[in-house]
Amino acid sequence: MTTRPHALTRPRTTPSRAVSALVVGLLLAVLLVFFVLPVLWLLLAPSKTAGQIVHDNPLSFGSFGRIGDAWRHLFSFEDGAVLVWLRNSAVYAGGSLLLTLVTSVPAGYALALTRFRGRKVLLAITLVTMIMPSATLVLPVFLELNAFHLIGTAWSVILPFSFYPFGVYLVYIYFATSLPRDLLAAARIDGCSERQLFIRIALPLAKPVIGLVAFFSFVGNWNNFFLPYLVLPNSDQFPIQVGLNQLLSSTPSFNPVAGAGLNITIPELALAIVIAILPVLVLFLFSQRTLVSGMLAGATKE
Repeated sequence: MTTRPHALTRPRTTPSRAVSALVVGLLLAVLLVFFVLPVLWLLLAPSKTAGQIVHDNPLSFGSFGRIGDAWRHLFSFEDGAVLVWLRNSAVYAGGSLLLTLVTSVPAGYALALTRFRGRKVLLAITLVTMIMPSATLVLPVFLELNAFHLIGTAWSVILPFSFYPFGVYLVYIYFATSLPRDLLAAARIDGCSERQLFIRIALPLAKPVIGLVAFFSFVGNWNNFFLPYLVLPNSDQFPIQVGLNQLLSSTPSFNPVAGAGLNITIPELALAIVIAILPVLVLFLFSQRTLVSGMLAGATKE
């Protein structure tokens, strides 16, 4: 006796799966509206005039000639102030990054692999400081800088930016979980000192997490606004983020009195914002592999 094979039936879509798909679709729509569309508008705004931005389709493209006009107007503002602001941001972010790496990496190594009195207290202070909003430390930092007569100098920005507890904690986690203790013990038996262990063994193995600390430190320093706004009195000392605030106050749409007679309008302001975020974007594109390996550093333990 033969039996007919059962007819192939397609799996039915369960209500829970349909609800999940609907929720995912709604979340993607929200992300599109609140994150993707503003970025597209920002990229297209320099190609139009201020009137076209108000009256035309927000996501329409104007002309390449208008981008050239916005470029000339922007870089002629106060005799090329934008270039000065970009240079200042590079100096502040680069200088503080070097000091951050010089201090954060040895500090994280010491907290992870050495035992000394007060180690747990220092680690607790690092964690507490890491989760504090940066604005809460602005007033005491300002008073301290004023006591040392550093207000209005480049050091008033570089030194506070160099204090990076999050970087110390990242390095601490990496060395505490991923550095082989047997390798260190073997090096000590061969006669390596603690300084040689750190320079010849720990640092080469920690390149991914060092790259991660460097990226986050540079991005945070480049985008910082509040502290430079308080401690730098002159326009020729501003970083690009503070300079954008001055550029905004010179835009007739936001300040008709101060912006009268200037060629700074919404397209020029949008172009300045794009230029301000371009270094961070380029750095991210060229360091993706290092960032991924750094994020996975310490995720597994032998």
